[in-house]
Amino acid sequence: KTADKNLSEVSIYLCVSLQGGVDNEVSLTAYITIALLEIPLPFTFALVRNALFCLETAADQKENHVYTKALLAYAFALAGKRDKRKALLDSLEKEAVKKDGSVHWQRPGKEPEVDLPYYHYRAPSAEVEMTSYVLLAHLTSQPAPSQEELSFASLIAKWISGQQNPNGGFSSTQ
Repeated sequence: KTADKNLSEVSIYLCVSLQGGVDNEVSLTAYITIALLEIPLPFTFALVRNALFCLETAADQKENHVYTKALLAYAFALAGKRDKRKALLDSLEKEAVKKDGSVHWQRPGKEPEVDLPYYHYRAPSAEVEMTSYVLLAHLTSQPAPSQEELSFASLIAKWISGQQNPNGGFSSTQ
């Protein structure tokens, strides 16, 4: 009870303007909620319940950044909120970059990639990260991903694997 009460007080801070290397408070709230759901804390836990309420409210905003949508989709997938997850994934699919038999997401307003001989372009780590969250949202479908989702997920995985450096890693620890 004491831990639940203390964590409930922390939930007040989840919807305020905290910045921690993410674009906005919604992204930070989604990160924290994802971590709590992966523990896994039950949905009845006050902190999780309050955080999900904040995210549901934020998900209805039309101006959400593609990165934020990716985080929200994964958070709702973990929470078993199928309708919210599906709505976000449908919105994200409209913003997807489909190229060379693969699918990924990039930041709005980004300069187009330059095709140079003997050079393999690697996307910035934020784009690898957001594309990975979309992949996780597709694969975390409950009860299980459909064959259509698995096929689409394989196109995402193809792009992500193409971003690996020669040693098998990526451009950052993210």
